[in-house]
This record gives sequence, structure tokens and C-alpha cells, in this order.
Amino acid sequence: MTICLLKSKIHRAAVTGASVDYEGSLTIAADLAERVGLRPYERILVGNMANGERFETYVIYGKAGSGVIELNGATAHLGKPGDRLTIMSFAWFDVAEAATHAPAVIVLDEKNRVARG
Repeated sequence: MTICLLKSKIHRAAVTGASVDYEGSLTIAADLAERVGLRPYERILVGNMANGERFETYVIYGKAGSGVIELNGATAHLGKPGDRLTIMSFAWFDVAEAATHAPAVIVLDEKNRVARG
């Protein structure tokens, strides 16, 4: 048996931009993504705390240290700069792995600097 558990979470990420003309995805500063183990093109679930929107997309790395969190393509219609997001990824674990698994979680401040985690 396997179970799907939270693998990675970036909580309270502030949207820094939105680009409707891009093909899709969510740009995340590489250092933030790497800190929680998110890989380029990894599937993510995103919740917008400002408007309740939830959507799935994938990760694209932005410049490390920039704090960028940018909605691209159709997702640009689901938020605006300043909105706070919860960015999550999940993974499948067998029973033994699930018993000891702990997700990688960070909480960001208003400038997308790590406040906790």
C-alpha cells in the first residue's frame, strides 16, 4: 500500500507579478524552491489566501535571491501582486516511509524572505 502525503510547502508567498502572455506555470525564486525540494516542472497545487482560488500548475525556477513568485499564463487571472499563496507538492510513500516522513515547509514574510522553516 502507498499513501499520498504533503512533500513540500511554501506558505504565505507574496505574488510579485503576473504575466498573462507566458504559456503557463508559477515562477518561484530558485533558492526558495530548492529549500523545500521543489524541482523545475514539478506539479504543484496552489491556494490563493486572498480570493480562495485553488489551481494546479508546475514550477519554473526564477532568479535565486530575487523573491520572485510570478503567476504565468492562465493562472495570472487567479491572483494579483501582493496576494499570499500556499504552494504545495505531494508524493507517494510506502507505509514504512510514511511512518517517518516529515514535509519540508517554509513560511515567508511580506518580502518573500524565510521567516520560519
